[in-house]
Amino acid sequence: MKLSTFCRIPARRIAKTGICTLSVLLGTGLFVSAQTVTDRFAPLPAGAVRLTNFLENDIRNSIEHWNKGELPYREFVEFFRSQAAPQFALGEMWGKAVRSGCMFYRYTQDPELKSILKATVEDLLSVQNPNGSISCTPEEQQPGGENGDLWERKYVMLGLDEYYRWVEQNPAVLEALKKHADCLIAQIGHAPKTEIVDLGWSATNIGHEACHIESSTLLEPFMRLYNWTGEQRYLDFASYIVESGGTKHFDLIQQACDNTLPYKMSGHYPKAYEMMSMFEGVVEYYRATGDERCKQAFMNLYDNIRKNELTIIGNAGADQPYHPYVAGEAWGNTAFEQTNPDITRMMETCVGVTWLKFCSQIMRLTGDPSPVDEIEKYVYNGLLGAMKPSGDGFSYVNLLNGNKVVNYGWGWHFGDFYVTCCNLNGPMGLAYIPYVAVMEDDRGPIVNLYNASEIDMTTPRKRPLKLSLETDFPLTGNVIIEVTPEKKEEFTLKLRIPSWSANTVVKVNGKTQEVAPGTYAELTRKWQAGDRIEVAFDMTCRVIDAPHGSNRKGDNFQAVVWGPIVLARDQNIDPDYDKPVRIIADENGIVKIKKVNPTLPTTRIEFAVPTADGEIRMTDYASVNGWEGAKICTWLPVKTE
Repeated sequence: MKLSTFCRIPARRIAKTGICTLSVLLGTGLFVSAQTVTDRFAPLPAGAVRLTNFLENDIRNSIEHWNKGELPYREFVEFFRSQAAPQFALGEMWGKAVRSGCMFYRYTQDPELKSILKATVEDLLSVQNPNGSISCTPEEQQPGGENGDLWERKYVMLGLDEYYRWVEQNPAVLEALKKHADCLIAQIGHAPKTEIVDLGWSATNIGHEACHIESSTLLEPFMRLYNWTGEQRYLDFASYIVESGGTKHFDLIQQACDNTLPYKMSGHYPKAYEMMSMFEGVVEYYRATGDERCKQAFMNLYDNIRKNELTIIGNAGADQPYHPYVAGEAWGNTAFEQTNPDITRMMETCVGVTWLKFCSQIMRLTGDPSPVDEIEKYVYNGLLGAMKPSGDGFSYVNLLNGNKVVNYGWGWHFGDFYVTCCNLNGPMGLAYIPYVAVMEDDRGPIVNLYNASEIDMTTPRKRPLKLSLETDFPLTGNVIIEVTPEKKEEFTLKLRIPSWSANTVVKVNGKTQEVAPGTYAELTRKWQAGDRIEVAFDMTCRVIDAPHGSNRKGDNFQAVVWGPIVLARDQNIDPDYDKPVRIIADENGIVKIKKVNPTLPTTRIEFAVPTADGEIRMTDYASVNGWEGAKICTWLPVKTE
């Protein structure tokens, strides 16, 4: 079967053929393009997963107060209409807002949200230029360079793609998307066109030699368009981007193949957000072509980010000590430098959300549970910890000690309403939670996340199947899963056993199963209505010593972790929040903590933690409200007296 061939066959059959992937288009019909590589896991159809309680409250808060709230969609389109944007890259705002809105619609099927999205898409299509571009740059000045024209047009493509995929398969949207892409193909390429690595703002915006890493992120939307159409020119343009290497002076794919550490990739400008955005496209390119060099590259990058960049709350990047001029948005060997007291900006929300999406790609492709461990860590700590309690936005960057939230950086004021790249990207992280929570393969369901939820799906024989997760996780580690197939049927239900849970107990109808941390427990049986799975995760509280980075002043700190939840001292309830302490732990680093009633109504979890000088109160990192000026202490200075 040629790559341009299309399939209109049932999703379950697609998964078995090894010819077509179903990972990106489920929920809008079964029209998918042929691929040479099949994902191991597939998301469930739109609306199949319904969360309750813990994470659901955050999702609804964001939808109501952000995507359906104050977002100035008309003003976003006006940047394209006037073609006189007052600042570089403002054209990204429309695509980011619509992208998360469409993913939220996939989850909620909310008619009000659909109406908002439909209106703004129609508004955007009205500004398409005669040459097909939807751009803030006038035709005679295209392709734009330091104004971020290609980055903006990338987000136009992603916004239109998400709308067409999840909200409405309007032929006019796909046609506009194709014209927009065809204009880029006409303008970008080998001479006499303009090379893609010669266009962009990075790193000239900080006074360094050009890098232009952001322009090559067009790879992802071009691969998505190829998946929709099967038209060879879109794959050819994607191949051109891959061959260009991603930046002006460095081949990022080859550097990743060579296991170059992330903070050393791309020379002086290893911008974390844009680099992962490009590599999301590399994953899609691999699905279509089977290019093993590409697979080696993105797998190496994934492993190196996990080992060398992620902080305790699951995000990455910092301004010190390697790339201070990138304002905390570059890779910085952050896993080892996270307690460096010289750091002033770190862990951009755009980085965390793009890491979550990248992990979703790796998990779906490989069936490896480790990316879900990373998603869980970021969601419950970094993502929720960056969100405004009011729901109308996210912090630009986060700190572990001091000012937890910092909401200044690249953005624009619409009257009194301030919009940044990060409070546009944060909702996309929330929208991905139901997307990855429960999935399927050709053998049955896959439970990835353990928030309370109800799932309607089908068995491998296409019969109705309901799963019900009853739990207050992560307040406790107890989960009950009711399995209700319409008819008795043998299939395999996979449960992710987190790597942090050393002694997980899983029982099926009272019978204990053998499970191991960091794996999927495969439960194969003839399931019938009334079958019950009981899970008890090991929510042991552990103390963790600081990593040793380049600054010895960062060595003498400890952190406290409860299951997957990072704890912190909150100045809102503790005036001595940053005073040195010595946590009492046994020889294995286990701390005997006591759960207490939260001091504040907005706190999710609070504990009394033993120290040599008496108990201190610690809460989950995410609950600490730093938006009114209160500070945080996550890495606790160790008392040496």
